[in-house]
Amino acid sequence: MSAIATNATRIREPFPDVVPGLQISPAAPGLWRVTRPQGAVLGHIERRGFGDEVRFGAKRLVAGGIRSIELGEFWSSRAAAEVFR
Repeated sequence: MSAIATNATRIREPFPDVVPGLQISPAAPGLWRVTRPQGAVLGHIERRGFGDEVRFGAKRLVAGGIRSIELGEFWSSRAAAEVFR
């Protein structure tokens, strides 16, 4: 199977944690969109690495939604989500 076919068959998985006050939905494999319950997009969380080396990067969208600012890299998905609260 080619690399293109392998990437195309990867599924979007739900975010591993529930964080009160935030809605986190799959945007792509290993990438989640973070929004307020009213719908305003705050940013994204991206899984980085594999196995024991997995970290979660958080990026906040700048006003206008064109650019984003790196907020940090975290050892848990929950910690990455908490920076948006």
